[in-house]
Amino acid sequence: MTTLKYKIDFAVVFRVTKANPNGDPLNGNRPRIDFAGHGEVTDVCLKRKARDRLLDRFEALDVSLRVGQAIFVQSDERRVDDAKNLRVRAEKVLTAEVMKSRESAVKVACAEWFDVRAFGQVFPFKAKKGKGKGKGEDADTASEQDSDGVSIPVRGPVTIQSAFSIERIDIESTQIVKSTSLEGDGEKRQSDQMGMKHRVDRGVYVTFGSINPQLAERTGFTDADAEVLKAILPKLFQNDASSARPDGSMEVLKVIWWQHNCKSGQHSSAKVHRSITVDADGSISGGSLDGLSPEIVDGF
Repeated sequence: MTTLKYKIDFAVVFRVTKANPNGDPLNGNRPRIDFAGHGEVTDVCLKRKARDRLLDRFEALDVSLRVGQAIFVQSDERRVDDAKNLRVRAEKVLTAEVMKSRESAVKVACAEWFDVRAFGQVFPFKAKKGKGKGKGEDADTASEQDSDGVSIPVRGPVTIQSAFSIERIDIESTQIVKSTSLEGDGEKRQSDQMGMKHRVDRGVYVTFGSINPQLAERTGFTDADAEVLKAILPKLFQNDASSARPDGSMEVLKVIWWQHNCKSGQHSSAKVHRSITVDADGSISGGSLDGLSPEIVDGF
């Protein structure tokens, strides 16, 4: 199958309304902000949501697109196989025969999992114990020692930046109390029954990304894979509801998709990303450069 022919840049504009888009566990799970007070959603968080949407769509895609839509990095609550962890999932596919060469391991992993050939992955394997001499032992005496492990890196063609809000955000915090007590009579409250919930009342965020054809050649990322990615980006927050992000509180407004006419790109990604202006209300202007015009896809 032919890999990606042309460089692609994209942007995703989304709105947050009374939700916590990405809590910081080192700061009491408050919404992330940068030093200037702008809201932030990390690239890791966005890729997690993209992986979840790919899992949601796995059964809905037609047969021609379904092949290879399995996801390697699955969250526990959305796991669709019986692998208890990443190591078990990897060893089911990357058998000893496959692992005889790194090239074959990379090829098999990329063919099997969409997120590996899109975002990349590092597969660290601890080698099995081998025979070796122990300290103070003669040559005829052998003891088991750990030999060097092997690490197989896969560099993916799809990169996504962290999303930042257009304006500074205000974080609202609310104290909450559990409705039960340790004694069961409801009269005494313990300190650990108190908690806090945080939210962003309103904010428009934008993130940018790019797909590199040269790296796509190494992982087998195809034009069809790019179309699948474009299809799930407008639905990034579908089936992602939680107490911190109630249904309707996270909404993709627009996806801007630039397809260049060559592998190296007509313009640098930085120039392409700077070509659009996003206002605080989510409206978009610009985006066209010499010989390059974007495709605008509405949110779900």
